[in-house]
Amino acid sequence: MNAFWTRGAKHDEAAEPRDDAPPRTAEPETPADRGSAEASAFSPSTPAGAAVLRDNVITALRTIYDPEIPVNIYDLGLIYALDIDGEGRIDLQMTLTTPGCPVAASFPQTVEQRLYEVPGVDEVHVELVWDPPWTMDRLSEDTKLQLGLL
Repeated sequence: MNAFWTRGAKHDEAAEPRDDAPPRTAEPETPADRGSAEASAFSPSTPAGAAVLRDNVITALRTIYDPEIPVNIYDLGLIYALDIDGEGRIDLQMTLTTPGCPVAASFPQTVEQRLYEVPGVDEVHVELVWDPPWTMDRLSEDTKLQLGLL
């Protein structure tokens, strides 16, 4: 499967899963598990590596869509905090559009699994928060336009 992340100045487009792609396992792989040269191609501890890693994490978040609104969780404003350290650890605080969301129990794990796919990510902690409550004010202007709210 083609990668959805970037490697330095090169930007790959988001890849769609192929029919012949192996099924995902329940346990997320780490770069060490993959043993690929791709995972060790840069170091998140350098400024350039940290910038690439952050871009790749945001790109990954933009491939995850809200189950009820056809917008990705990053542009929808569901990501409240994204902290990435120089060792490839990610702490992410996110919310959902409503506490009664049907995927509230499983969605943080979906996000976590997707972030483990990003080269350079070694540890992910996703925390679901409800304060402050999500409102449409968190939508980007582009997203508001896309949804016909402008």
